[in-house]
Amino acid sequence: MLVTDKGQVTIPKPLRDALGIQPGTEVSFEAEGETLIVRKLRGPDGRGRSIAERLRGRGDVSMTTDELMALTRGEMAALGLSTHVQ
Repeated sequence: MLVTDKGQVTIPKPLRDALGIQPGTEVSFEAEGETLIVRKLRGPDGRGRSIAERLRGRGDVSMTTDELMALTRGEMAALGLSTHVQ
């Protein structure tokens, strides 16, 4: 296999089929000496989980979960709550 000038490599179809790798499947790359390991990510190891982990603990709004949910649904006024976030 050749690496393109953009650093891309095509995973052979038999390997993609055997591992269930489809368009949109997330993979990770690891270097072990001079060996490159490509791993298929699943469930909690995926991109969404990674983003959620980076954001965890960053909220500094003094609102309850119910108030936040109402805000995202546009229901704050219906609950008699201010839409001003401190």
